[in-house]
Amino acid sequence: MAVIYLIPLPLTDTLTTDNLLIPQAREIIASTDYYLVENMRTARRFISSLKTGRIIEQLRFFELDKRTNLQQMAEYFKEIPPDAAVGVMSEAGCPGVADPGQVAVQYAHRTGKKVVPLVGPSSILLALMASGFNGQSFAFNGYLPIQKQDKIKALKHLEKEVGRGQTQIFIETPYRNDALVNDMLAHLQPHTQLCIAAHLTAPDEFIKTQTISDWQKNKPILGKVPAVFLLGSAS
Repeated sequence: MAVIYLIPLPLTDTLTTDNLLIPQAREIIASTDYYLVENMRTARRFISSLKTGRIIEQLRFFELDKRTNLQQMAEYFKEIPPDAAVGVMSEAGCPGVADPGQVAVQYAHRTGKKVVPLVGPSSILLALMASGFNGQSFAFNGYLPIQKQDKIKALKHLEKEVGRGQTQIFIETPYRNDALVNDMLAHLQPHTQLCIAAHLTAPDEFIKTQTISDWQKNKPILGKVPAVFLLGSAS
C-alpha cells in the first residue's frame, strides 16, 4: 500500500535537524524518492542538510500550493509508482495545518493510501502551550480578513468567543504583523488578554501574554517575522 508521510520542517533556519527529527523521520526521508512540497528550494535544502547520502537530483518533487486541487493531485500521482512512499513538506512546521498539505491528505484518503503524520514542531501548539490560556477549548482561525473593517469585525467576534471560555488563535502574513497589532490595540477591550508568540524556536524568540491595556503602554514592533496571536482569559 502507498504511504503518505507528513514530515514537519523547522520553524526557523536556526533550528537544526538534530533538534527536530525523530529517528523514524530520518529513516523515512533516506528511503523516499517522491515529495509533494510547498517550496521546492526549502525541501531540497532540508533533505540535503540531513546528509543521508541521497542525491537530490534523483528525487522527484511536485509543487503543492494554495492553487493545487484534487485533479492536479491525480495528475501528480500518475507519475508516482502505485506502491511508492511519498513525503509531504510545508514551508515550515507541520504540513496540512494552515498550509496546502491538506489537499494531499484528502487525496490520500480518497484513494486508499495510508496517511502517517510524523512528530515535529507546530507553531500553533507551541504558542498555545506558552500562552497560559485555556488548552482544553481552543480554536485556530487561520488568517483574519485583509480588509480593515472586516478584520476589526472578526477580532471583536473572537473576543466574544474568549468570553465564553474558548482560546482564539490566529496568524497573519508577516509583513502585516504590525498593522494587526495596531488594530488589536485600537479596537479590543482593555481587559482582553493577548499573547504574542513570534519567531518561535529562534534565538530571538518572543512570547508574552498581557492585557490590551498593558500592550498599549509598550507596543511591540514585530517586523516581518512569523508570529502567532492568541486571545484568551486568565483563570
